[in-house]
Amino acid sequence: MKVILLDNIKGVGKKDEIINAADGYARNFLLPKNLAVEANAENLSKLKAKNDSKAYQKDQDRDAAKKVAEKMEKIRLKMPVKTGENGKVFGGVSSKEIADVLEKQYGIKVDKKKIELKETIKTLGTQTVDIKLFEGVIGKLKVDVIGE
Repeated sequence: MKVILLDNIKGVGKKDEIINAADGYARNFLLPKNLAVEANAENLSKLKAKNDSKAYQKDQDRDAAKKVAEKMEKIRLKMPVKTGENGKVFGGVSSKEIADVLEKQYGIKVDKKKIELKETIKTLGTQTVDIKLFEGVIGKLKVDVIGE
Protein backbone atom coordinates (compact mmCIF):
# COMPACT_ATOMS: atom_id res chain seq x y z
CA MET A 1 0.00 0.00 0.00
CA LYS A 2 1.35 3.43 -0.93
CA VAL A 3 1.27 5.95 1.89
CA ILE A 4 2.53 9.49 2.51
CA LEU A 5 4.42 9.83 5.80
CA LEU A 6 3.30 12.67 8.07
CA ASP A 7 6.31 12.39 10.37
CA ASN A 8 9.88 11.09 10.35
CA ILE A 9 9.89 7.40 11.25
CA LYS A 10 13.23 5.77 11.98
CA GLY A 11 13.93 2.93 9.59
CA VAL A 12 10.90 3.73 7.42
CA GLY A 13 11.28 7.21 5.92
CA LYS A 14 11.15 10.95 6.30
CA LYS A 15 8.21 13.34 6.51
CA ASP A 16 6.33 13.96 3.22
CA GLU A 17 7.93 10.92 1.60
CA ILE A 18 5.82 8.46 -0.40
CA ILE A 19 6.62 4.86 0.54
CA ASN A 20 5.34 1.40 -0.23
CA ALA A 21 4.37 -0.13 3.12
CA ALA A 22 3.01 -3.59 3.81
CA ASP A 23 -0.80 -3.54 3.97
CA GLY A 24 -0.95 -4.74 7.58
CA TYR A 25 1.75 -2.31 8.76
CA ALA A 26 -0.05 0.59 7.09
CA ARG A 27 -3.58 -0.31 8.31
CA ASN A 28 -2.65 -1.42 11.83
CA PHE A 29 0.17 0.97 12.74
CA LEU A 30 0.79 3.94 10.43
CA LEU A 31 -2.79 5.03 9.70
CA PRO A 32 -4.32 4.63 13.21
CA LYS A 33 -1.44 6.54 14.84
CA ASN A 34 -1.69 9.34 12.25
CA LEU A 35 1.87 8.73 11.09
CA ALA A 36 0.77 8.42 7.47
CA VAL A 37 -2.13 8.95 5.09
CA GLU A 38 -3.10 6.88 2.08
CA ALA A 39 -1.49 8.08 -1.16
CA ASN A 40 -4.70 8.79 -3.08
CA ALA A 41 -5.19 11.56 -5.67
CA GLU A 42 -6.40 14.14 -3.14
CA ASN A 43 -3.51 13.61 -0.71
CA LEU A 44 -0.97 13.54 -3.55
CA SER A 45 -2.24 16.88 -4.86
CA LYS A 46 -2.02 18.38 -1.34
CA LEU A 47 1.57 17.11 -1.06
CA LYS A 48 2.46 18.60 -4.45
CA ALA A 49 0.97 21.97 -3.45
CA LYS A 50 2.90 21.89 -0.17
CA ASN A 51 6.17 21.08 -1.96
CA ASP A 52 5.56 23.84 -4.52
CA SER A 53 4.95 26.31 -1.69
CA LYS A 54 8.19 25.27 0.01
CA ALA A 55 10.13 25.66 -3.25
CA TYR A 56 8.64 29.12 -3.83
CA GLN A 57 9.52 30.22 -0.28
CA LYS A 58 13.06 28.90 -0.71
CA ASP A 59 13.46 30.90 -3.94
CA GLN A 60 12.21 34.04 -2.16
CA ASP A 61 14.70 33.50 0.70
CA ARG A 62 17.54 32.93 -1.78
CA ASP A 63 16.71 36.17 -3.64
CA ALA A 64 16.63 38.11 -0.36
CA ALA A 65 19.99 36.62 0.63
CA LYS A 66 21.49 37.64 -2.74
CA LYS A 67 20.32 41.24 -2.21
CA VAL A 68 21.91 41.27 1.25
CA ALA A 69 25.14 39.85 -0.24
CA GLU A 70 25.23 42.64 -2.84
CA LYS A 71 24.66 45.22 -0.11
CA MET A 72 27.48 43.70 1.99
CA GLU A 73 30.03 43.97 -0.81
CA LYS A 74 29.66 47.76 -0.73
CA ILE A 75 30.15 47.98 3.05
CA ARG A 76 33.47 48.66 4.77
CA LEU A 77 32.87 47.80 8.42
CA LYS A 78 35.08 49.84 10.75
CA MET A 79 36.05 47.99 13.92
CA PRO A 80 37.98 50.12 16.45
CA VAL A 81 40.18 48.08 18.80
CA LYS A 82 42.56 48.97 21.59
CA THR A 83 46.19 48.78 20.57
CA GLY A 84 49.42 48.99 22.44
CA GLU A 85 52.85 50.06 21.35
CA ASN A 86 54.01 49.01 17.87
CA GLY A 87 50.35 48.58 16.78
CA LYS A 88 49.83 45.37 18.73
CA VAL A 89 46.12 44.56 19.12
CA PHE A 90 44.76 43.67 22.56
CA GLY A 91 42.30 40.81 22.29
CA GLY A 92 40.93 40.77 18.77
CA VAL A 93 37.80 41.07 16.68
CA SER A 94 35.45 38.10 17.00
CA SER A 95 32.52 37.04 14.84
CA LYS A 96 30.11 38.16 17.58
CA GLU A 97 31.53 41.69 17.53
CA ILE A 98 31.29 41.80 13.71
CA ALA A 99 27.63 40.65 13.87
CA ASP A 100 26.79 43.26 16.54
CA VAL A 101 28.39 46.18 14.67
CA LEU A 102 26.85 45.09 11.36
CA GLU A 103 23.39 45.10 12.94
CA LYS A 104 23.85 48.42 14.79
CA GLN A 105 25.35 50.38 11.89
CA TYR A 106 23.63 48.87 8.84
CA GLY A 107 20.59 47.01 10.19
CA ILE A 108 21.74 43.69 8.72
CA LYS A 109 21.08 40.90 11.18
CA VAL A 110 23.46 37.95 10.79
CA ASP A 111 23.95 34.98 13.08
CA LYS A 112 27.49 34.95 14.46
CA LYS A 113 27.78 31.25 13.57
CA LYS A 114 27.35 32.10 9.87
CA ILE A 115 30.43 34.35 9.91
CA GLU A 116 33.42 32.31 8.79
CA LEU A 117 36.43 33.29 10.87
CA LYS A 118 39.11 30.70 11.51
CA GLU A 119 40.21 32.71 14.53
CA THR A 120 39.73 36.23 15.87
CA ILE A 121 41.27 39.02 13.80
CA LYS A 122 44.38 40.17 15.66
CA THR A 123 46.01 42.48 13.14
CA LEU A 124 45.30 46.03 12.01
CA GLY A 125 44.21 46.59 8.43
CA THR A 126 41.52 45.38 6.07
CA GLN A 127 40.36 41.78 5.93
CA THR A 128 37.64 40.15 3.84
CA VAL A 129 35.27 37.93 5.80
CA ASP A 130 32.88 35.38 4.25
CA ILE A 131 29.35 35.18 5.64
CA LYS A 132 27.03 32.29 4.73
CA LEU A 133 23.64 33.86 4.10
CA PHE A 134 21.83 30.93 2.45
CA GLU A 135 22.62 27.66 0.68
CA GLY A 136 25.09 28.65 -2.04
CA VAL A 137 24.94 32.39 -1.21
CA ILE A 138 28.05 33.76 0.48
CA GLY A 139 28.46 37.44 1.21
CA LYS A 140 31.89 39.04 1.34
CA LEU A 141 32.34 41.77 3.94
CA LYS A 142 35.38 44.03 4.23
CA VAL A 143 36.36 44.66 7.84
CA ASP A 144 38.71 47.54 8.64
CA VAL A 145 40.42 46.98 11.97
CA ILE A 146 41.61 50.37 13.21
CA GLY A 147 43.49 51.23 16.39
CA GLU A 148 42.13 53.57 19.03
